[in-house]
This record gives sequence, structure tokens and C-alpha cells, in this order.
Amino acid sequence: MSKYQICVSGAAAGDTVKDSHQLAYEVGAAIAKHGHTLVTGATVGLPQHAAQGAKEHSGLSIGFSPAATYREHVNSYHLPTKEFDYINFTGMEYVGRDVHLVRSCDAVITVGGRMGSLHEFSTAIESDKVCAVLLGSHGLADFIPTLVKTIPTPHVTSIIYDNDPARIVKWVIEALDKKYADFKEHIHDNASAVHRPKRTS
Repeated sequence: MSKYQICVSGAAAGDTVKDSHQLAYEVGAAIAKHGHTLVTGATVGLPQHAAQGAKEHSGLSIGFSPAATYREHVNSYHLPTKEFDYINFTGMEYVGRDVHLVRSCDAVITVGGRMGSLHEFSTAIESDKVCAVLLGSHGLADFIPTLVKTIPTPHVTSIIYDNDPARIVKWVIEALDKKYADFKEHIHDNASAVHRPKRTS
């Protein structure tokens, strides 16, 4: 089974955190239950709840920090650490961090969200990543259908929408399996060649 890097993008603060923290937790938990890696912006709010869901279900959680060092991450940005198995200290501040985060993952699931999440969503859609939107989580997530209907958007027909955390993760994994089907066949063929017994004369 391929191990995908699935990003949960969402608001660090505001009403969507209060309203949708359980949804974010369940998305993170579902990613872990399927054996894939959760990737977030190593921040508070909905991404932190997703990371908690992954960790409490024995999943792997990776954070991409806007800070350059652990000290800056904690003392200057006041961001969490215990929910992550590994933190990539990008040193790119928030805007650069967003791009590095999205470009390093296979798929992005938007839960709630504010302007920073819009930046991550637009980067993901322009980068031809698998994009999913958890409807009913408020904020940006519930506005995206109107946004992409109003503004010409690449790959718009491939955006996955659902209002169930476990189901949306399932759709994302199926989309990734389909996207990488040819690559998996290539890996399988190479592995078979490596392990094929040598002929003896």
C-alpha cells in the first residue's frame, strides 16, 4: 500500500475552530486509520485538532512550521509541538510555508478556513493536487463551491466534496490510488525484477 501525505488545511482561529474542531479531529483520525500520513501547517486551531486525531489513532503527523528553528516556532510564533512526530522548520513565514506545505503533499482537505486556507487551496488546485472540501465545516470550505463557480478554476471538476469526515478521506485515497495507478505498476514491475530468481546455467 502506498503511504500518501494528506494535508488538512483549516483556520487557526475564529468561529470555524469552535464550530468544526471535532470534524477536523475526525478527518485526522480517518487519515491515520487508513495508514497514511497527516501533514499540516504545524499550527493551532483546526490543523492542531486534526493532528490530535491522527496521533490519538496511532498515525504519523508531520508539521510544516513558518519558523526557522524550534525556539522561534515556540517563542515567536507560539505554535504547538507535541502533536507532531516531525516538524519541518521552513523559515519561510506563513506565506512561504503554505506553498512548501502544499507542494510537499499528495492531497489537501480543506476544513473550515480563512484567508490562509484560501492561499493553500489555490496553491493546491494550481499544482494539480487532489483537492477535497469538507462541506458543513463553515468558513472557506462552505464558500469554495460558489468561489470556483464564479472564478475560472483549473481542475474544478475533480474537486471532491463531502460532509462526512471519514467518507471524504476515503474518496481522497481512492482519487490518489487512481492518480498514481501507473506509478504503482512501475514500482511493482521494478520490485518483481529485483526479486526474480537468477537463472543458473
